[in-house]
Amino acid sequence: MAMGLMRHFYGRVIFTDAVGVRAGDLDPFAVAALDELGIDISKYRPKDFDQLEDTSFDLIVSLSPEAQHKAVDLTRTMACEVEYWPTFDPSLAQGTREQVMDSYRGVRDQLLKRIRGRFGVIKAPTV
Repeated sequence: MAMGLMRHFYGRVIFTDAVGVRAGDLDPFAVAALDELGIDISKYRPKDFDQLEDTSFDLIVSLSPEAQHKAVDLTRTMACEVEYWPTFDPSLAQGTREQVMDSYRGVRDQLLKRIRGRFGVIKAPTV
């Protein structure tokens, strides 16, 4: 979701890529949560750290303790900042579909707040 938000609001101004600790299938709840804001990530294919095509980063933001550990290991010999934004894993949410969606919305909104705080004013979304 963070990559979708970054790409939507910053376009080509900031190069953004996203990896997870493990590659897997695209989460339909994440797709739905961003779709509510008019952001389409349905064509994104999740990948892991080993699938990075480029390692020339200025900043890596990790969202889980395991990802933070991988990011620190990756950047031991790189001049790159690493920030840890502890984020609840909404895929762990249980309950009705609406309760699970509320978890994803909460994470989406938290990420958007962190992105705005870190990167400043963002452009208005294009519809």
